[in-house]
Amino acid sequence: MIDVHDEVVAAEARIRPYARQTPLEEAFGLSEAAQGRVYLKLENLQATGSFKLRGALNKVLALNDEQRRRGIIAASTGNHALAVAHALSVVGLRGSIYLPENASPQKLAMLRRYDVDLMFHGTDGVEAEREARRVSEAEGRVYVSPYNDPHVVGGQGTVAAELLRELDEVDGVLVSVGGGGFIAGVAGYLKAARPGVEVIGCLPQNSPVMYESIRAGRVVDMPSLPSLSDGTAGGIEADAITFALCQEYVDDWVLVDEPAIARGMRRMFDEHRLVLEGSAGVTVASFLKIKERFAGKTVVLILCGSNIDIDKFKRLICP
Repeated sequence: MIDVHDEVVAAEARIRPYARQTPLEEAFGLSEAAQGRVYLKLENLQATGSFKLRGALNKVLALNDEQRRRGIIAASTGNHALAVAHALSVVGLRGSIYLPENASPQKLAMLRRYDVDLMFHGTDGVEAEREARRVSEAEGRVYVSPYNDPHVVGGQGTVAAELLRELDEVDGVLVSVGGGGFIAGVAGYLKAARPGVEVIGCLPQNSPVMYESIRAGRVVDMPSLPSLSDGTAGGIEADAITFALCQEYVDDWVLVDEPAIARGMRRMFDEHRLVLEGSAGVTVASFLKIKERFAGKTVVLILCGSNIDIDKFKRLICP
């Protein structure tokens, strides 16, 4: 198992010139509801609109000259694609990003702002990823995983390093969970630096793959239903390094339904004027579900991103 603390420390040194230290602000309405102190870590204000940039930057900056010469490949229909494209622009490298043929026009427009090769294959993200991995192996090019990589885990965990600089006392941290790279980095660092901090994984009921895997003691293959939290939906690679890290470092898990996710997103817009994607709404909804356990304590909700289709968001806020 990787030493997450050391990975985060190394990542912090690499990415600091390029990644924002995102704001931390108190959520007074949530603090009152919980009778404690609740803070929001605003990764929705990170460059490219999500925490994913941290891991992509760390991976790309850690490449040696030969790896850079051969080129980079990634596959994603969302935040990871934008993160890799931005990271490549930082170091002046070109790369290929594989997407399904029916990728969102809005996401394509954002990606075309970068000097990357957009490659289209299949009709869903799984097919695009499979082709990206095939080309990566055939051509000897580095494949940048969205979560299954020590450098990516270390990069995502730099959020935790920032938290401990910004806040003297922390009792709990809530993090949304998909493939587990984000929470593995955050939890692994916190448990080394502040063992008493409780780390809670937050998932949509419609796609609780990591939760069910932890329960089963192995990575499970299970279908996911549609969810507002599309950024955390989907399966986990059978060899994912994040599974063991989540087993070791995550203290508890919370599952929330779709109406609760929507309410969390609306509440953050009403009280803070924040535009959040569904996976960030999962964290807010999870906190509201278990807020009593944090009475009199200090807790941080990491709001992981803001990249939501604007028409979907308008329908959500003004149903």
